[in-house]
Amino acid sequence: MAHVSIYLNFAGNAEEAFNTYKKVFGTEFSTPLMRMSDIPPSPNAPSLPESEKNKVMHVALPILGGIEIMATDTLESMGHKLIEGNNVTISLNPDTKEDADKLYAGLSEGATEAVAPHDEFWGYWGTCKDRFGIRWMFNVMKKQ
Repeated sequence: MAHVSIYLNFAGNAEEAFNTYKKVFGTEFSTPLMRMSDIPPSPNAPSLPESEKNKVMHVALPILGGIEIMATDTLESMGHKLIEGNNVTISLNPDTKEDADKLYAGLSEGATEAVAPHDEFWGYWGTCKDRFGIRWMFNVMKKQ
């Protein structure tokens, strides 16, 4: 079922933050916590330093009213720098690739940063920073 999530970026402490949020909200992760070392190797991507392999690639936690927060750790080796303002993204999780493409087309018009939705190892994914400065992410998870 389609839903909306709030996506947070952390400077290396996503796991600590989400363990705290688990206690506060009394809920459990809705997906297994994924580490950077879980990313399949790619000939087009540099290898990660040992210090970043245990960082969080993805975590998701339901909070209140059907809302879910998700997160990742930013990686200095990939040139990521956490700045207040780039640490929150609205993650749209439509039911189909077609729905993701339609949402992306509308929200990316005039975007300053954009990665068109495409297949990744976990599903169909894309992102953009719209012309108003709001970051959006599009995810259609692979069917299990």
